[in-house]
Amino acid sequence: MSSTKALSNREEEALLKETKAEALKKCDQFVKEFAQCSSGRTVSVAWACRDQHKALQDCMKKYTSAEAMESVKAEYLAKNR
Repeated sequence: MSSTKALSNREEEALLKETKAEALKKCDQFVKEFAQCSSGRTVSVAWACRDQHKALQDCMKKYTSAEAMESVKAEYLAKNR
């Protein structure tokens, strides 16, 4: 049985929310750079802040990819079951 099947929907949503919040903390530098770039912009943010957005997305993927989430779920199951 895979770890994704062993978690309830509520547990899985809570883990995803916690993991995303933790990823935002770990990627704080990139969040700040993107926020600074996008401040005062509307439509132009799409091209003006492309590099900052890509850097932020790349950082977030390190912590929220499918593989990373499987690891988080397995760790949760090991601790709580």
